Amino acid sequence: MTSTALPTAEQHGLVAHSDGAFVPVQTRSERFRSVHVEDFAPVTGREHEWKLSPVAAFADLTAGELDGGRLELRTDAVDGVELSWIARDDERIGRAGVPEERASANAWSSFDEALLIRVTGDDEKVAVITRTALGTAPRGAHTVIEITPNSRALIVFGGEGDARLTENVEIIVGEGASLTVVSLQEWNDDAVHLSSQFARIGRDAFLKHIVVSLGGKVVRVNPSTHLAEQGADIEALGLYFADAGQHLEQQVFVHHDAPHTRSRVTYKGALQGAGARSVWIGDVLIAQSAPGTDSYEQNRNLVLTDGTRADSVPNLEIETGDIAGAGHASATGRFDDEQLFYLMARGITEAEARRLVVRGFLTEIVQKIGSPELEARLTAAVEAELEGR
Repeated sequence: MTSTALPTAEQHGLVAHSDGAFVPVQTRSERFRSVHVEDFAPVTGREHEWKLSPVAAFADLTAGELDGGRLELRTDAVDGVELSWIARDDERIGRAGVPEERASANAWSSFDEALLIRVTGDDEKVAVITRTALGTAPRGAHTVIEITPNSRALIVFGGEGDARLTENVEIIVGEGASLTVVSLQEWNDDAVHLSSQFARIGRDAFLKHIVVSLGGKVVRVNPSTHLAEQGADIEALGLYFADAGQHLEQQVFVHHDAPHTRSRVTYKGALQGAGARSVWIGDVLIAQSAPGTDSYEQNRNLVLTDGTRADSVPNLEIETGDIAGAGHASATGRFDDEQLFYLMARGITEAEARRLVVRGFLTEIVQKIGSPELEARLTAAVEAELEGR
């Protein structure tokens, strides 16, 4: 894999201006990219991709040496879902995307082998793969999820326990395939997890990508989707619940690069406790090569207590006038007093009324997963968050 680095003067969001000055890169797709960590300057927190992140909390993942060995996995055998370890020079590595920031590049530079999750067969299948026992040493990892043409599956790719992990996840969706990937973060309270996730969606293929972040001290999951061929379709969903002192971040990028592609982005989060913080940045680029695009993105945040902060930044770039539709929305607010009054007037306690409101707010995401067992598990996890467990 080679670098797509720009000349030095054009690195890190700067390009030369006609008068010799420098101006920021104006288009999301023009950001500097490289698979080599040394091509990126040290992280200071002033960079556009890091300015809302607590960079001091994970300096070892952006600048330090990483253990790139195999991660311990827990999974059950499922027909049509094969797990293996592949070499760094495998042709599938780099097909879905390459790093745009230093933590991602550090993981790319450090991994020894990549985990390959290969899906075949047009029957419905569900596979749950969990990373465990990672420990507290800084680690780097790489995963490729490949689904062959016209195949179908739901893959739950999760993490639990202790971790200091930076990783790249590539998702390659073959022509006519239908894939759901649930990125599930249930780490211990002190865990730090930085994940750059790249998806390439083929002709008339569909990807449902769901980010669920509940555990961890700092969790930053950034999905980047390339709608590369005609008829490609992405439904990008997110659910997060930030407690006191917890930082949960998502930077979403959808690149419409082919005719008649479709995207729907919906992220919802709740925050409670002093210092609870969420960050959502949604970038959608509709390229000149993508007539007939239909796109919409939204982020909703529900603030449960004082002392929290939710940053929500939707961005939409359109390079063609021939689109079916495009829009974005963002909202952050407290409980609806009228909803609470309505429930309490019918004999429901305030605490129970609040639980019902939050459950209803987040249910839209949970019910779209497509697995009753996982939906019930996540509903119980949200309940536990509300009760402070």
